[in-house]
Amino acid sequence: MKLSRRTFLQTTAVAGATASVAELSLQSLAAADSTSTGDNSAKPPTPSWVDKPMRWAQLTLVENDPGNFDPDFWQDYFKRTKSDAVCLSGGGCVAYYPTQIPFHHRSQWLGDRDVLGDLITRCRKLGMVVIVRTDPHATYDDVAKAHPDWIAVDAAGNKRRHWASPEMWVTCGLGPYNFEFMTAVKQEIMSRYHVDGVFINRWDGSGMCYCEHCQKNFKDATGFDLPRTNDPQDPGRRAYILWRQERLFDLWQTWDRAVRAINPDSCVIPNTGGGATSSLDMNRIGELAPTLMADRQARHGLMAPWAIGMNAKEYRAALGHKPVVGIFSVGIEEPYRWKDSVQNAEEIRLWVADLVANGMRPWFTKFGGVLRDERWLKPVEEIYQKLAGWEKYLRNERPLARAGVVYSQQTNWFGAGHEQGHINGWYQALIEARIPFELVHDRLLDRAHVDQFKTLILPNVVALSDDQCRQIEEFVQRGGSIIATHETSLCDEWGVRRTNFGLAKLFGANFSGKIIPRMQNAYLRLEHKATNNHPLLKGLEDAPRIIHGVSRVEVEPRESLPTAPLTLIPSYPDLPMEKVYPRVEKTDIAQVYLREDPAGGRMIYFPWDIDRTFWEVLAVDHFKLLRNAVEWATNEEPVITVTGPGVLDVTFWRQKNSLTAHLVNLTNPMMMKGPVRELIPIGAQTIRLRLPDDVKPRQVRLLAADTPLDSRQNGQHISFTVPSILDHEIVAIDL
Repeated sequence: MKLSRRTFLQTTAVAGATASVAELSLQSLAAADSTSTGDNSAKPPTPSWVDKPMRWAQLTLVENDPGNFDPDFWQDYFKRTKSDAVCLSGGGCVAYYPTQIPFHHRSQWLGDRDVLGDLITRCRKLGMVVIVRTDPHATYDDVAKAHPDWIAVDAAGNKRRHWASPEMWVTCGLGPYNFEFMTAVKQEIMSRYHVDGVFINRWDGSGMCYCEHCQKNFKDATGFDLPRTNDPQDPGRRAYILWRQERLFDLWQTWDRAVRAINPDSCVIPNTGGGATSSLDMNRIGELAPTLMADRQARHGLMAPWAIGMNAKEYRAALGHKPVVGIFSVGIEEPYRWKDSVQNAEEIRLWVADLVANGMRPWFTKFGGVLRDERWLKPVEEIYQKLAGWEKYLRNERPLARAGVVYSQQTNWFGAGHEQGHINGWYQALIEARIPFELVHDRLLDRAHVDQFKTLILPNVVALSDDQCRQIEEFVQRGGSIIATHETSLCDEWGVRRTNFGLAKLFGANFSGKIIPRMQNAYLRLEHKATNNHPLLKGLEDAPRIIHGVSRVEVEPRESLPTAPLTLIPSYPDLPMEKVYPRVEKTDIAQVYLREDPAGGRMIYFPWDIDRTFWEVLAVDHFKLLRNAVEWATNEEPVITVTGPGVLDVTFWRQKNSLTAHLVNLTNPMMMKGPVRELIPIGAQTIRLRLPDDVKPRQVRLLAADTPLDSRQNGQHISFTVPSILDHEIVAIDL
């Protein structure tokens, strides 16, 4: 099979070998022509069913389930949970139906049964949307013997045994096993059962493959041998990053066309995507996918409970109004992979609350049809029944947030020094500040995607093209505000260092040529008097100085500026203790640049890693600076103000005939290290909402408490008090 976008990739190879791939535009990747799988520019119609489901179930069968699990129980449980869509295991590693495809491994316990067909029939009787799961990432000795070229090969030339099931082999995700064999599997499933879609798990390969197909296809497409380095500035590695994406997008569309040819009202849904760390372009994913499942099943290690809400925002930034589904596990998710475990109910409740509050539709997943621990059943049933009663208030049309935080895949791909801590710091600060916000994809900075916001936040978005910088400048010219940190725009879209910031004019600062990667014992002087207590310093009135960050960019002002609210106190020795005193008490070196545009926008640039340091240290002084920066830059009355004790994730939505404010109570000693042991209620919250101009409230009620609220309206403002919140309260305003 020939490769798509060959002309583009060969051009990439030439540029990488003779000039610089940076001379190309990332946008040409999406615009490049296709020569192997037909014209990919025509988007297939959205299947009629994709917006219907609000509560998903997944039953992931294991090989010995046929004849051992109880399908009557699962049919009844789907009914009790009011699940309106289901994902059922079909084929790939194991087939749960009488497949006729050579080398498609039937379950050894299948006998003459059709387990998949029986489950599909049962679910259709319940009126459920039905999609079938396939997993192509591993196969067996008979396949390895008959088609050794289908097996993944490591860098040393060895065919790869499966790391967890050594009796199996790892397949190549980019070769004929997926393009040919798994296409036939999907066609057989769709022909037999005419299901609504096919969900693809572990479809994009299990690490880099050096098989004969990958070597030849990559060489033909780019002129390079497969890279042996992870350095994204190496021309071969850079070409591979793009080639692999194109190969997978072609595979996705090959499968999608195959199932739609049989059932035009179906589609293929790959388990893919995410935020800055995703290896596939979320912009392209958003264009291709009619719906998508975000697979962040539970938190683990030092993960905040808002991580699933962040995932929702990451997907929505690319998919827009398309439905995004949040997969959550009923088990414990840690690297040790206890797949038959059960998580405690409180942790499940909090995780689902945050995904729902941030606009996702829940999908519970259970591994294995035989129940070994039933403790999860009742909590999930209670959650789903509750959500079913609230359904009309969960069919969101758009968020009402006025701040957008940009995440950058290209910064991550091309190694320009991006760390997740920068965006995590902003996320935590905005949660603590109770400021509703959305995420914005760095390749979707056009008016249609950003003009809903007053303020764009750029958390060390290092790699930005000239066009992206222009889009940000135009946003400011239209009255928008920006906040940027550290090395934002210091590299082009390929991670190649510029001589100056791409956004230097907006920052009011020029790069002086030096980055200090690690400061020790450095401080910030707060210039209260000289700046007449600038709003950036609100809440710090009694602080003459605060800790600095860890890394800073040395910059110079582009023009004469008044004294900045923050100035540098340089590092001084931290040992021996007798030497711990500042050598320089005061400088005029600005550590924040503030500007106001005639169009009404405001610009803030922190030439240091305030966001990443806040995520690492969680210093309250840094939190106050971040909160104040958003308030000063946005310079308008908030759409929602929530006052009261505790930590809340606050989101604000519009539906067809209502507004909803979600209040997720994250106040818990286990907030940063799960799972929570108990849900701890917080006290009264006073809320003031700024209503959109075109709405009139009819009634206000609390959904979780199931009670009406007394409210006070003054023009376009409405105020009320929520007496208490356990885990998740929704203020519903009927219009």
